[in-house]
Amino acid sequence: MNYGERIAVRSRREFELMREAGRHVAEILLKLREIAKPGVSGSELEELASREIQERGLHSSFKGYSPGGLPPYPAVLCVSVNEEIVHGIPGSREMREGDILSLDFGVNCNGFHGDSAVTVPIGKVSGEAARLIETTRDALYEAVSVMVPGRRLSDIGHAVQARAEADGFSVVRQFVGHGIGRQMHEPPQVPNYGRPGRGPRLQSGMVFAIEPMVNAGTERVQMLDDEWTAITEDRRLSAHFEHTVAITEDGPEVLTKIDGSH
Repeated sequence: MNYGERIAVRSRREFELMREAGRHVAEILLKLREIAKPGVSGSELEELASREIQERGLHSSFKGYSPGGLPPYPAVLCVSVNEEIVHGIPGSREMREGDILSLDFGVNCNGFHGDSAVTVPIGKVSGEAARLIETTRDALYEAVSVMVPGRRLSDIGHAVQARAEADGFSVVRQFVGHGIGRQMHEPPQVPNYGRPGRGPRLQSGMVFAIEPMVNAGTERVQMLDDEWTAITEDRRLSAHFEHTVAITEDGPEVLTKIDGSH
């Protein structure tokens, strides 16, 4: 891991702007979760997210994004179902009883980004699916708990890996968390695995998007022909949770969390 890139430290005013972006993300994700039921399609979820962005005067962090020569991402929302790990493109596929649905969403508000993801059960799901969702969410909050000044960057990923593997699941290594602020993806990369006690020391004012992706089976990934959707190689389930988190002298502040959210 290259730790040479500068990590931004935000001012009090920048924190305020990022809190506003995070609030919008949390509120919209909560609305999406409320309509995510059997029979609802990815396109319907995309339509709601797009309408909320427009009505609030925001900009999508995702639509048109084109890293590394990939085709521009065509939607404001990522909709990933069951074995789809991340970056699923919303379409006509309808949710079915027993599915698990991962929603990844971000907005730009007044020049600053917020980014968050949640995996939700569609109706009644299997015991394994429920346990995978719970473990992945717990792994996110284990990571958040170590985000205090003086800890090392690698402590974050170690916390995720330890929690996921304790329950017999695997951590996706191909995709990582990241710094966030004026750009959706900023230094540093924040893997969801690794040995503790390595990398830069965490400082008050740093803001990271922490996003465990945890698989029921193998950690290995395959990409679909759309060049965006990542699926598990063994086609077993995957869950994804994410929050934008600020490091402060008083402890971690989750910028994308409101009452009722994950």
